[in-house]
Amino acid sequence: MESVADIQKLQSRLEELERRVYGPGGSRGKITDDLIKVQAALGNIASKRERIKILYKKIEDVIKYLDPQYIDRIVVPDAMKLEFILAEEQFILNQATLLEQLKSLQPFLESEHIKAVPGHASKLQTLSQIHIQQQDKSEAITAETKKLLEDYNKTHQTLLLSKQFVQWDEMLTQLEAAKRVKLAAE
Repeated sequence: MESVADIQKLQSRLEELERRVYGPGGSRGKITDDLIKVQAALGNIASKRERIKILYKKIEDVIKYLDPQYIDRIVVPDAMKLEFILAEEQFILNQATLLEQLKSLQPFLESEHIKAVPGHASKLQTLSQIHIQQQDKSEAITAETKKLLEDYNKTHQTLLLSKQFVQWDEMLTQLEAAKRVKLAAE
């Protein structure tokens, strides 16, 4: 099953390559045919030449030598690897402690309550919608309250100004009465 998928992937990659090489209207299948011819020619050459047969047998060794980790295995001695591990000892111990804590908490993660979470998703969605609606209502009430407080403050300021004007009017009336009395006395 997996090989069929791999073949389909390879075929789609070849078709993409042909589209890029030959353009959208170019001939299809030419690259595949050419690759088959090249493979057959290489097979014929390899079967006739002894040195090429030996090379085919050593391909695994070449791939092993090309692996970047192979160089690390040769260059880095075991003593150096030990030093690397000892340098990271505290980090490794911390990670081990965290792993043990996680392992001790695993029964909680496997509990029926956690397993039932997907069943509660629809309820949670409904509650989320209700919460959003309540937030919107709360914001509307807050805005309305703010407006009412501003109106109250304006009314209160008007009332204070009215009281101030009444006090000034009383003072002015008293001063005028005192001036009339003084003028009448003269």
